[in-house]
Amino acid sequence: MITPDSIEALKARLDVVDVIGSYLELKKSGANYKAPCPFHDEKSASFVVSPSKQIYHCFGCGVGGDSIKFIMEYEKLNYPEALEKLAANYNFSLSYTDNKHNKPRSQLMDKVNEWYQNLLTSQPTALAYIKERGIYESSVEKFGIGYAPDSNATINYIKAQLFNMSEALETGIVGYDGGRNFARFIERITFPIHSANGTVVGFGGRTITGHQAKYVNSPETPFFNKSRLLYAYHHAKQAVHKTKEIIITEGYLDVIMLHQAGFTNAVATLGTALTPEHLPLLRKGEPKVIMAYDGDKAGRAAALKASRLLSAGGFDGGVVIFGDGLDPADMVNKGAVEELAAMFRTAQPFIEFVLDEIISLYNLSDPKAKEACMQDAIGYLKTLSPILQEKYKSYLASRLGISPSFVRLTNQTNTNQNSPVNDLSRHRDMWELSLIKTVLEKPHLIDQMLDVLDPSLLQFHSYEFNLALQGKFDEPQLMAISVDEQIKPLKDEQALKNELITFLTKHYERELKKVNMQNDISFEEKAFYIRKFRGKIATLKRGELVAFKG
Repeated sequence: MITPDSIEALKARLDVVDVIGSYLELKKSGANYKAPCPFHDEKSASFVVSPSKQIYHCFGCGVGGDSIKFIMEYEKLNYPEALEKLAANYNFSLSYTDNKHNKPRSQLMDKVNEWYQNLLTSQPTALAYIKERGIYESSVEKFGIGYAPDSNATINYIKAQLFNMSEALETGIVGYDGGRNFARFIERITFPIHSANGTVVGFGGRTITGHQAKYVNSPETPFFNKSRLLYAYHHAKQAVHKTKEIIITEGYLDVIMLHQAGFTNAVATLGTALTPEHLPLLRKGEPKVIMAYDGDKAGRAAALKASRLLSAGGFDGGVVIFGDGLDPADMVNKGAVEELAAMFRTAQPFIEFVLDEIISLYNLSDPKAKEACMQDAIGYLKTLSPILQEKYKSYLASRLGISPSFVRLTNQTNTNQNSPVNDLSRHRDMWELSLIKTVLEKPHLIDQMLDVLDPSLLQFHSYEFNLALQGKFDEPQLMAISVDEQIKPLKDEQALKNELITFLTKHYERELKKVNMQNDISFEEKAFYIRKFRGKIATLKRGELVAFKG
């Protein structure tokens, strides 16, 4: 069993936005973050993550919990498995009550990476290539560049270090085919790939002996998902948060050379186009995104796909396309750093780039082709917000040489602007909900409430009020109240007193009205209740609280 102290220490390291944000694209919404719920089909974002409460809750299907509960639900793991996965992601060593589990995280990836780096110094061909590309020794060290030898040497090293071969297979260092194990990286310059928190999770390799594939990456493993990772993000993230800008390139050498030239906010995709799974990582720090892609057909196609994705996702930024067969690494190597900086400063905005690329695909001298082009561009514009649609409507018309009136956009402003969070406000008593939120956030005021207020007085939310009094904070009903920003807790003791006076005054006025209308009780009994309720109302109007009972 994992020790309770160890679990609490792990929990202290976790941030619910960081954990869930590595799976979902979270968008800022007030003090919280929102996304479409991953646990049921929906179009609107009813899934809310609260950084202050360190919980999530879906107002659509009712699921909720903390970081560990999310991993359990999303990855379909039991509690210990979820803890172990989070511990691995955060490079945290759990402690167990039984000694057989008390072993540190495997060092296989780190050891192989260190071995690759040591081998590089004795490889003249690899060192010559690195020198030719203009990579400094300091960059070789910073990025951990190494060299993978032949397959047998790697297999023998793993065995000599007494690592389990099944673990080498699981991490993707070794493959298995035809009844034998083989190294996945053979006679290649290696580039270690890290998770966002700096743990080595895989490798990229560049051939220097003429292998058919110039670049290869580690295969998909439980630790390595190239659609979620960005090369050198762990090096770049501090600069990204500081500059509020991130530069995305196509290759490892582009990143290394850009960092070498001072563009320390540069990263690269891992041999794949930008995907929706990258967006949660890019959303962190809300940076402006600059796509720096080659000008060949493949580069422009990748830039177009990324620009569509990013603009639809509400990202700010633009595209820089490199011509003349150059790339960022080439430009740094030839000393064109100022020119690079100017290109990044004047990147073409995503939406303009997409529209221009769409237009370039059609023969505008042909009326039918122009019509098809316009419809294609309108289809793209409809993925944007109504304001952006209207703004770029005239840009499209200008580029097509037509009147803006021909660009007909159905600005279907979402008639259901209220999110599911807000929809819950319907048919609810917000005062009662504020009272419950006060219990959740300011429990020291509970005694003052209960001195004068019976929970049965609450007409709409007495059940939730009782849950809060019992401390059942992980109940979905209370999580929904906790993360709903429309519901505000009462500020302090005086605010609570004032609200209770108002509430109780209205209550006793209703009771007085009921008594006056009753004809089935004696005159003496009616007079007694009238005096009683009038007395309570008078006391309340003097600013003094009275108890419900008695």
